[in-house]
Amino acid sequence: MSCTPRLTQMLRARGYRMTSQRFAILQALHDGGHLSPAQIFERVRQTGMTEATVYRTLEFLAGNDVLLVADRGNGHLAYELSGQSHHHLICRTCGKQMEIDPALLAPAISQMENETGYRLNTGHLSFFGLCAECQPNSR
Repeated sequence: MSCTPRLTQMLRARGYRMTSQRFAILQALHDGGHLSPAQIFERVRQTGMTEATVYRTLEFLAGNDVLLVADRGNGHLAYELSGQSHHHLICRTCGKQMEIDPALLAPAISQMENETGYRLNTGHLSFFGLCAECQPNSR
């Protein structure tokens, strides 16, 4: 897995080690990102890992910037490996998703940080609305 050295280094820099549970979850995400906790559990179940361990490990990895977490609507979360920022538009009606260029949001994020003093964690944002196909149906 090509991301393992980088992510292992990130954890070690914070005083943590790469456990077998962390590695299994990273491998599952490397094989296909944007996964729900349930999807990740299905991919790592054969290791003997419990669902509770998956949730705790996801929380730990996201809290240490190894994973990005995004709200997919209705309280559903999706995880992916950290790396380059990217964002999504998600249709609330049909669920269609579209990636948007982070450069589109960079000026607004910079302005918010300058005006508020906050340092924003914006690696993975989701915006919800209606796609072009579903808009006529909303009237």
